[in-house]
Amino acid sequence: MVTKVQFTVDTELSLRLHQQGVSAQDNFDSSITGRCRDGEFGIFYQMERLEHYGLTGVFFVDPMPALVYGPGVIARIVEPILKRGHEVQLHIHTEWLEFAQGHELCDLRGRNIADFPLDDQVRLLDQARALLMIAGAPEPTAFRAGNFGANDDTLRALSSIGVQYDSSFNPAFVSGECAINLPLDTPPFSQHLGVGIIPVSVIQDRPGNIRAVQLCALSAWEMRDALAHAAAYDWPCFTIVSHSFELLSRDRSKVNPIITRRFDGMCQAIAEHRKLEDAGFHRLVPRGKSSLQTLPANLVRTALRYGEQAVSRLRYEAGIASTFLINEVTTLESVVAI
Repeated sequence: MVTKVQFTVDTELSLRLHQQGVSAQDNFDSSITGRCRDGEFGIFYQMERLEHYGLTGVFFVDPMPALVYGPGVIARIVEPILKRGHEVQLHIHTEWLEFAQGHELCDLRGRNIADFPLDDQVRLLDQARALLMIAGAPEPTAFRAGNFGANDDTLRALSSIGVQYDSSFNPAFVSGECAINLPLDTPPFSQHLGVGIIPVSVIQDRPGNIRAVQLCALSAWEMRDALAHAAAYDWPCFTIVSHSFELLSRDRSKVNPIITRRFDGMCQAIAEHRKLEDAGFHRLVPRGKSSLQTLPANLVRTALRYGEQAVSRLRYEAGIASTFLINEVTTLESVVAI
């Protein structure tokens, strides 16, 4: 059997930038195009690299900024994704409601969709779906909550409007904002409250601790081993998380070469493994119940990632690094890439 891999990109404009008075165009350039002093490293770059390896991505697009900026800005996101053969699905950040005016939902307030009662969640999801489709997307079959902040009522709401899959369940976030009532080892395609669950995949990074499979969260070594492990143990699908701006430094002023190398390494690992196949939610085929054995911890692998992350922050976040540290990170990156 082949393991279906979803590389998913939470594709969203920045509410923080809007609050700072940044224009819609500049917000788009930073959050979607990923424009910085080094070039552009957002969704267009990501699609180009995926296509280089013969892969497609799933872009979970948040349409809520349309309530503030108008629907045109969402169409500018959706149209090129579909034109290039990638998939658009539904994402939502309800924080935008605070800044919407003259809209039937503008009286609602909440950081996460789980903050709302069931009836309001149905209204919000139905409206978000309509906004996404007005922007040119086909009817979405999958959903992911912003901040993974969904609960069981979110699943009930999705079922009521006919959305087939939810990918908000992130086992690494259940102690945080993810409030879906499921066990940590819930496998893909589990049915819960009328919706198929496609969890964010996780690994053990140290005994007793799990870590989400996110591009900025795992080293190239960890990602490669996690993909190979999923194939070896016949996982039905493997779901990776990223963001439209994930390849940039935290202040979005420059690219982070460590993350871009991880991205290319991930693409190469998927493309070259005979038991891995990229697939969006439209191409998922439910399989019978399976028990997923998580990639076990490897303390050397984890320690190298800690070191890589630390140097990444020094070199590409703080902008301060001695010659010694620069030499050390070059050596460290070579080790991790083995």
